[in-house]
Formats: sequence, C-alpha cells, structure tokens
Amino acid sequence: MNKLTLVSHKLCPYVQRAAIALAEKGVAFERVDVDLANKPDWFVALSPLGKVPLLQVDDAVIFESAVILEYLEETQGHPLHPADPLQRAWHRGWMEFGSAVLNDIWGFYTAMDAAAFEAKAKSLTEKFTRLKRALGESPYFAGASFSLVDACFAPVFRYFDAFDRIRDFGILDGLPKVAAWRAALAQRPSVAAAVAPDFQERLRDFFLARRSFLSSQMRQEAA
Repeated sequence: MNKLTLVSHKLCPYVQRAAIALAEKGVAFERVDVDLANKPDWFVALSPLGKVPLLQVDDAVIFESAVILEYLEETQGHPLHPADPLQRAWHRGWMEFGSAVLNDIWGFYTAMDAAAFEAKAKSLTEKFTRLKRALGESPYFAGASFSLVDACFAPVFRYFDAFDRIRDFGILDGLPKVAAWRAALAQRPSVAAAVAPDFQERLRDFFLARRSFLSSQMRQEAA
C-alpha cells in the first residue's frame, strides 16, 4: 500500500478539497503543514509552483488540487464522480466554477476600496444565482450522493462562515437551495475534519492582516 502525505497550509481551500476527498474515500494519510510565508527548502524542492497542496505518494509528488482529486478518483475506492461520462464532465465543469468562485472571494477580501468590494460582492451573488439552477434535490450538489463538486464547494462556504461573523453582506440572500446545501455540507464529518479547530480565528487574523476594505470594516465593527 502506498504511503500518502498531504502537504498542506492551514487556511488553503484547495488543500481542504483534497483532505475531504481522502476522508470520504476512507484513505489513511499523513498531513504536513508548511508556512507559505517562510517556505522550507524541502518544500521548495518538492513543489514546482511553490504552492499547496502536494500529495506525496511514496517518493512521487503530485501537485495541483484538480490533479490530486483525479488521481484519488482513479486509484481509490468509493467513487465521488458520476459513472456516466457526460455527467462526470458536467461535474468537472462545476468544480472549475468553484475555483472561479474562490477567485472572486479572494478579490472580495483583498479589495482596497468600496467600489471594488461591492463589485466582487455582486459578482459572487451572480455566480451563486447561476449555481442554484444547477443544484439537484437536497442535500448535496447532485442529490443524495456526495461528490467531488461538494468537496470543492465546502471550503467556499467556510469563507462565508467567516464573513457572517463580521456582518451580513447579503451575498447569499434569497438563495434557499444554496443555503440548504451549505448547511448540509457543514454537517459532513469529512468537511468538519478538513480544518483545525482554530481555523476561523486564523482566517479572521488573516483577513485583518490584509489592510483591505474588509479589514477596515472589521475594525469598525470591533470599535
């Protein structure tokens, strides 16, 4: 049996995708966190792009979360993709959509002024409005079965848990199917186990350190 090591960062949503998939498949793995602000030499030598996640499979290294997820799907039991090729391709498309949502979230919490901040909030609302039309019957993306699309969006919603602690930005208002999906994912053991207990505190500190429009809002709320 191959030894699997997930090289990680405590806040990275792409690492969470891999950790969730590994847990859903019941695969034993070791997790090693690195400080991306002070990358150790061994990590620089292993990571072609200097990013996480990495999945070490014995002496081999796989990088990029999408590639890691596909490798796990091909080599481990308990499939998280649909069996039908067309449905599988459709799911892969929505996984990529999840990455686009993460890009907008990054733009939201790094925006330097109100105009950029509101533009990203609007873009996020538009993306979730489009997404709601793709959702199947609850609880998960495609209904009763947890899939890799769910693994990709669970870290997305974790950001909204952090945003909601600051104030209600209204991004997900009027989207009950999305809200139900978010709640179902939060209850999934694999999702809960993908981050440390102090994740929300770490993420809040990360937001504050950005010196962005969001961090200014956080300071006003705390005043």
